[in-house]
Amino acid sequence: MVIRDSFTSPSARGFTYVGLLIIIAIISLAATATLQLGAIAYRRQAEEELLFIGLQYKRAIRSYFEAAPPGALSAAPTQLEDLLRDPRYPGVRRHIRQLYNDPMTGKLDWVLIKSADGKGLLGVHSRSKETPIRVDNFPDEFFHFKGKHRYSDWVFVYGVVCSEQGCEIERTFEDAGKN
Repeated sequence: MVIRDSFTSPSARGFTYVGLLIIIAIISLAATATLQLGAIAYRRQAEEELLFIGLQYKRAIRSYFEAAPPGALSAAPTQLEDLLRDPRYPGVRRHIRQLYNDPMTGKLDWVLIKSADGKGLLGVHSRSKETPIRVDNFPDEFFHFKGKHRYSDWVFVYGVVCSEQGCEIERTFEDAGKN
């Protein structure tokens, strides 16, 4: 005597298998979409960090430039480490609390922007050639980043004035180094 499973016929088992495959495909698509959204959220956060850190470096370079000891010429730092401990003073004088990693590369590998004579450090920018998510609606101090196609185009420089027509060295910055 052969006992048959009266509840599932061979065709019903096939539908169950197809249904299971469809459910697995839907779960896979949802997981992929979630990962993509997570990656975009991470890049947006890294962009915000890049703006914050770049501004910190720009302000620190300005602070260094303006903090010349009495009787000394105003000068830009020669390297990022000078911002941590100003070598022009015998005691510890800091213009920045720490050296920050580039949030786009995760390393302390900033491209340093030097003065015309190659001695002074005027600014930094990222090495990343990736395309930014944010291309508009920047805070006022970064309006000139609008439409830039790479993170490496986001340049944080002290002594440069930017307008809709472009960026140029500030006249007072050029004159200050001659005093």
